[in-house]
Amino acid sequence: MPKEKDCYSETEDKQEHSCAAAHRHEKHANPSERHHHESHAEEHSHGHSHCHHGEVSEKTVNGLIWAFAVNMLLSAAEITGGIIGGSIALIADALHNTFDAFSILIAVIAWRIGRKIPDEEYTFGYRRAETIGGFINLILLFVSGCYLLYEGISRLVTPEKINGSLIIWISVLALIIDVFTAKLSHHGSHGNSNMKMLFLHNMADALGSVAVIISGLCVIYMDWYFVDGIMAMLIAAYMIFQSAVSFRPITRILMNAMPDGLSIQVIKNELLKVRGVTDIHHIHIWNIDEKKIAFACHAVTSSGTAGEEIKHLLARQFGIEHSTVQVETARCSCDVCR
Repeated sequence: MPKEKDCYSETEDKQEHSCAAAHRHEKHANPSERHHHESHAEEHSHGHSHCHHGEVSEKTVNGLIWAFAVNMLLSAAEITGGIIGGSIALIADALHNTFDAFSILIAVIAWRIGRKIPDEEYTFGYRRAETIGGFINLILLFVSGCYLLYEGISRLVTPEKINGSLIIWISVLALIIDVFTAKLSHHGSHGNSNMKMLFLHNMADALGSVAVIISGLCVIYMDWYFVDGIMAMLIAAYMIFQSAVSFRPITRILMNAMPDGLSIQVIKNELLKVRGVTDIHHIHIWNIDEKKIAFACHAVTSSGTAGEEIKHLLARQFGIEHSTVQVETARCSCDVCR
C-alpha cells in the first residue's frame, strides 16, 4: 500500500486528461490507485465543468451570493412591515424566506467546500458538509414552523386589524425577488439535486408571497382579518411538511444507511455469480454524499481476478464506482466478520 502522500503528489501535476480516459483508468485500477485517481478526477472535474452536466458555474454562485443578500434585506423588510401592519402572515413568509436565504448560503458554502479534494484528514472529501448544513436548517425550519402554527391559530381565534395595503406592496416586492432568485437557481438545477431543491424552495417562496397578497386583498375588500391567520397556518404547515419529508433522506446519509433502491441480498446474490467466488460477507454500502455510493466487502474466492470482476460488476450493474473488496482464500473467523 503506497503512502498517503504518494496518493496525492501526482494531483499537483498539471496533466490534461479527457474525462472518458479518467473513468476508464479508474475502473481498472487497484484500490490505492482508485483513491488517487478519484482525487485527481475530482480536481480535474472542478476545473473543467464540461465533464459533469450538473456542474454549477462560478457566475451562478456569485449571483446566488447577491441573491442571499437581497433575500435577507427582503426578510428584514417583511418583518418590519409585518410588525407595523400587524400581519402574522407576512412575518411567517419572512421567516420562511430567511430560511430559504440561508439555504442559498449553505448551497454556496457547500459548493466552495466541495471543490476541495480529499486530504489526509477527510479522505472521502468534503461534500457531506452540505448534508450537515441541511440538517441544521431542517431542525430550525421545523421549530419555526411549529411556532408560526401556534401564532396563526392564535390570530385565527382572536383576529387583529392589519394594514392590507402595506403588506400587499411588500409582498409584491417579495414576489419579484423570489421569481428572480428562482430563475437564477434554475440555471444550476439540471443534474444537481442541491440546486434543484433550492429552485423549488424559491418557487415556494413565490407562492407564499402570493398567499400574503391574497390575505391583504381579503382585508381591503371584505374585512376578513381571519384570513391572515389562515395564510400563516398554511405557510407554517408547508414548513413543517418540508422538514418532515426531508428528515429521512438527510439522516440516512448522515447515519451511513443503505442507499434507497439497493438491497444487500440482491447485490450479494449477483456477486456470488462471479467466477471463483464462494462467499461474500462483511458487506457495507453507504452514501458518501447525495450522489456517490461506497461499497466494501470481504470475498472468499479461488480466482486471482475476482476482486476486479466484482468491482466491474458493481459499477456496471448497480452504479457503484467507489468499491473496496478484500479478497480471502478462506472464510475469515475474526469477530469483525461474524
